[in-house]
Order: sequence, then C-alpha cells, then structure tokens
Amino acid sequence: MNRSIKDYIVIFLKGISMGAADVVPGVSGGTIAFISGIYEELLTSISSFNLGLIKVLKSEGLKSVWKKVNGNFLAALFAGIFISVISLAKLIESLLEHHPIFLWSFFFGLVLASIIYVAKQISSWSFISFLLLAMGAALAYYITTLNPLVSESSSIVFLFIAGMIAICAMILPGISGSFILVLLGAYKPVLNAVNNRDIVSILVFMIGAIVGLLSFSRLLKWLFAKYKNYTLAILTGFIIGSLNKIWPWKETITWRTNSKGVEVPLKQLSVSPNSFEGDPQVLYAMLLALVGFAFIFILERLAKDKNS
Repeated sequence: MNRSIKDYIVIFLKGISMGAADVVPGVSGGTIAFISGIYEELLTSISSFNLGLIKVLKSEGLKSVWKKVNGNFLAALFAGIFISVISLAKLIESLLEHHPIFLWSFFFGLVLASIIYVAKQISSWSFISFLLLAMGAALAYYITTLNPLVSESSSIVFLFIAGMIAICAMILPGISGSFILVLLGAYKPVLNAVNNRDIVSILVFMIGAIVGLLSFSRLLKWLFAKYKNYTLAILTGFIIGSLNKIWPWKETITWRTNSKGVEVPLKQLSVSPNSFEGDPQVLYAMLLALVGFAFIFILERLAKDKNS
C-alpha cells in the first residue's frame, strides 16, 4: 500500500489516541483502533510475524521483511502509542486523582459513541448475533465488578505474565488492558516503571506483551475472516458492558493502601449523580461527554476520507 507522509502522520496521531486510551483503566486502545479504521490492518500486520520471516530475510533481505510485515504502518502507529504512554502517564494519573469525573465523562462519551460505530459495521443481524452481544456485555460487565488484587508485585516474571494478559485486552475493543492490569495488581507497578524510567521492568513487560500480541492477533484475524458479524456482535457487547467501569459517578465501598502508603479506592459502585457524595459537576461532565462523543465521529470521518 502506497502511503504519503501525511498518511503516516495521521497513523501516528491514531497511535497517540490509542496510547492515551490504554493508559486509562477502563478504556481500550482497541476501540480507538477499530473506530479509526485501522483495526483489521493492525491485526493482519501483527499476525504476519512468524518463523517464515527468517527465510524471507535470508533470501530477499531486510527490505522485503519490512514490507511483508507492513513495517512503516507499525512503526508510525507504535511510535505514537509509545510517545503517548510515556508523555501522558503522569497527566492521566493526576486527572484520575484530582479530576476523575471530568476524565471518566470524556471517555464515557467516547465509548458510548463507539458502540454505535461498531454496531453499524454488522451487515446482518440474527438471533445468534444478539445472543453473542448479550453474552459479551454480560462478561465485560462482570469483569468490571471484580475486586482488584491488593498485592502489587513488581517481579520480573509477574510483569512478563501481566504484559501477555493485558495486551490481549488492549487490542480487544471494549476490554481495557489497563483495567486488566488493575485487576492483576500490576497497574501501579507498570505506571511507576514508566514514570521512573525503569528500563528493565518496561522491557520485560513489553516482551511479555509482544508474545501475547503475536499469539492473540492470529486468533482475532481468523475470527474476522470466518465470522466477522458474530465477532463484531460480541465486541459490541464488550464495549456496552465496559460502560459500567467508566461511569463518572462512583461510590467507594472499600479502600486499600498502595505502595506509597496512600489510600486509594479498591471496590467502587456506580451511582446516579444525585446520590454522589460531593459535587457531581453534572454540567461539565455532560459537556466533556459530548466532546468525547464528537471525537469518535471525527475519527470516523478521518477513516472514511482515507477509505475514499
């Protein structure tokens, strides 16, 4: 595929959006990839990594390998993701601590619009499609109600396994990889590693993520090729079920003490703005939700312009 510098800048910006989403526990970078029109290309590019590349490298050289794996596309996208995660980690952490309603409202609007977008991609609905949608929604909702692990291990083996598991969620629309890290008790160690530039921990986590990504992308590619409508239906359900996690107004049921000795929420329950303890900031929340909602349609327009 012939692309211009402008095309790769757009892909880079989509990577930045994916990285920002992945930092927030409850929002999936896979959702951003899907609505921005690069999801299936991403799966195809990642799944092209296999042992056959060694043979291509020996017979045709590095240039052919780079072309076979869609290297320019992946480099632009992952550069955006990496820069976004590194630069936005502290900002997101601060917003989660000081302005959670504002942050969650923006992403709630974003994810709500994503449901409409993904559902529109289903060419035909059937009883099985609706059943899979309901199952996906129920599973995602159940995941959002699970209690996170209190322990926060930072061992090398643990970070490797956490990377493998979380990356599978990160490329699934509706399932947040960072929230999976929270459930595993790995979110804080990973965020600390990024903020403290702990290169060893970051590399181990990334290697685990690469192993998980190469394995899981092949399964998703096969599902899209054989059962696209059914796959889209269950992914739509995942996104619907994930709304519980990013509902802006929460009541904290239990607390825990993190590695810095600070009390942070452990178990939270979604409540109405009227039942929220403190200022619900409904007007600002609605405005930010509308901004998030509109952001999806901007990405959709970019994807349509690219396809045309």
